[in-house]
Amino acid sequence: MSLIYQPDHPMATTQTTTPIAGRLLSLDFLRGFIMVLLAIESTGLYDYLNEHTQGQPIHHFTNQFTHHPWHGLHFWDLVQPAFMFMAGVAMAFSLNKQWANGVTWGQSFKKTLKRCGWLFFWGVLDYAVRPKGLSFELWDVLTQLSFTTLVAFLIFRWSNAAQIGVCIGLLLLTEILYRFTNVPGFNLPFTDQHNFGNYIDTILMNKINKGGWVAINCIPTAVHTIAGALVGKLLLSDKGKLKYLLIWALICLVVGYEMDRFGITPIIKRIATTSFTIVSLGWCLVFLSVSYWWIDAKNHRKRLQFFTIVGMNSLFIYLFFEIVGDRWFTGYITFISNGVLSWFNAGDLLKVFVASACVFGLEWLMCYFLYRKKIFFKL
Repeated sequence: MSLIYQPDHPMATTQTTTPIAGRLLSLDFLRGFIMVLLAIESTGLYDYLNEHTQGQPIHHFTNQFTHHPWHGLHFWDLVQPAFMFMAGVAMAFSLNKQWANGVTWGQSFKKTLKRCGWLFFWGVLDYAVRPKGLSFELWDVLTQLSFTTLVAFLIFRWSNAAQIGVCIGLLLLTEILYRFTNVPGFNLPFTDQHNFGNYIDTILMNKINKGGWVAINCIPTAVHTIAGALVGKLLLSDKGKLKYLLIWALICLVVGYEMDRFGITPIIKRIATTSFTIVSLGWCLVFLSVSYWWIDAKNHRKRLQFFTIVGMNSLFIYLFFEIVGDRWFTGYITFISNGVLSWFNAGDLLKVFVASACVFGLEWLMCYFLYRKKIFFKL
């Protein structure tokens, strides 16, 4: 992990400055947008609203900011796929720049291997400290990303057809593992606590996640990072970018939803079924297409800095609210905020909103401070 001081960082410009050629501002925006959503989620706001809007029409909206309990799809289920997809897009731009500057494949491989090692370390550390002691868990997005990043890099120079073939192979492998392994007690492919992914977790960690998450999600979700790398190469080319993005988005959405509708494979995020992986990839392509069209193609670049400031230090802010925020910062600020509002007999809803705004506001200001100092945490 490195802390990089960059006095000439291309994003250290005014909002309306044209970005340096080869930089995808829509990707910076999307990364920042997702990190803002995750930061707000860490304050507990979404859970409170979802719980206290039960039976009301607005609950259909607030419920979208929670993970679906099992078979189905909420908006919040698309956040991790988008995170891993964008990592693939960023990889394409990074490798393109490295190789244009004379960096060899071997040097890039060492750099990628080091990055994956740090991702794995921070992903394990995120869940390692528990009230009852230390724990070894592999369900964090960073541990998953350490695997998918390495796979995407190793096949990056293969032909597009070969990389798509690897994606299909990973999805077929997932289907085979869940359907045909028939381990006693874990032979129900799409049943929580009794599927092959749960069995592997007993081997790797001697435990099963109560929420149904499994470590081998890294196998099918490698498709997101590989696809992101393919999209990144497409955006670096002179081909009809939007047309191809939208065609593939439509194909993925139709195939994934039809697999679920006809009972072939249910859409389940918690075990990253093939139908979920394909559908979520389709939505990632839609998100990037819209963002790319509006920001990079139509040149609407104003008022993006609020998000890009967070996106440019995404690793820092993610680890901050996951480790420091979850264990101390969020609670401390909330206690202060609630205490002050109690003097004015404020209601619970107002207290939650104000506390969330204070926590997120301070986190954003930390990112802004780093941005102004041109300090960026990278692996």
